[in-house]
Amino acid sequence: MTYRCSMSLVVGGFFVAVVSLAPGFVAAQAPKAAVKTAVPAKVWKTARTPDGQPDLQGFWTNSTYTPLQRPKNINKEFFTKEELDAIIKKAATEEGEQTTPGTIPDVHYDFTQFGLDRSQGVLALTLRTSMIVDPPDGRLPPLSDEGKKMAAARAEARKRMGGQFDQVQNEPLSVRCIHMDRVGPPMLPGAYNNTYQIVQTPGYVMVLVEMLHDVRLIPLDGRPQLPSNVRQWTGSYRGRWEGETLVVESKNFTDKTVFQGASENMRLTERFTRTDENTIRYQFTVEDPSTWTRPWSAELFMKKTNGPIFEHACHEGNYPLANTLAGARAEEKRERPQRSREKN
Repeated sequence: MTYRCSMSLVVGGFFVAVVSLAPGFVAAQAPKAAVKTAVPAKVWKTARTPDGQPDLQGFWTNSTYTPLQRPKNINKEFFTKEELDAIIKKAATEEGEQTTPGTIPDVHYDFTQFGLDRSQGVLALTLRTSMIVDPPDGRLPPLSDEGKKMAAARAEARKRMGGQFDQVQNEPLSVRCIHMDRVGPPMLPGAYNNTYQIVQTPGYVMVLVEMLHDVRLIPLDGRPQLPSNVRQWTGSYRGRWEGETLVVESKNFTDKTVFQGASENMRLTERFTRTDENTIRYQFTVEDPSTWTRPWSAELFMKKTNGPIFEHACHEGNYPLANTLAGARAEEKRERPQRSREKN
């Protein structure tokens, strides 16, 4: 779980506290034109592993309030510091509000009770209005003709299969504890459990993901990708070093994970670059002509946090899933007499 600590940010070369709950440190990325330094910046050099590679090891979090896509009512690339302060304050207030007793939010989770709300943890803050940096409008590119047909076919299939609660196959993979966005790839933050542990050995980089307690084991020995007929939830990924950056290329996805509606032909390139003692810049580019008219890219940050990572044993797929289906059947039974009366 995420540890409580302070939220702070660096803007214009000045340290500004946003929320203080316990000792900690978080920095924000400011637009280049706004950066001013009171003293000459020191050149930071990445530490090396015993085999000479840039050291990315440690515990990290990518928890943030920055959305993947730029909201439709915002038409600029960066927030001001004051705007970001207001967003954080509003989000922290909403996370801490008590829910109405007996409602779904009330009986599902109280994030603040267990320190799961983002306002109580380390935040990888940025002044960007979206993670997507290309296209410049901060939004997903238009669907290709093939992508439109694929989206329509999926919608029709869902309609034929009934609603979300009609059968197990209609439930999202996250509800079934099979796959979540924190695992990816790409690895995107959610409402909670956004912690990762990176361990390096000669020939491999391991990323332990807090959510689902999943593991990505990335080989660096130049081996080929898996055969095209072998498909995996997280794809087939291979890594290499380009200077100070770990580059990971993934393919061989399934037609079930459908990241942002992508096809199984999606190709993903991730880049991990340590920019200082407490920060890793995480960038990724998605290429999928079967879905979009052009590739698109995003950027977010991972901040150093405390370990260890405790096991996240996701069991929602055991009992609640059966209870959900039982509830759907009960509703159908209750509605049957009404439909019969309407028919007559």
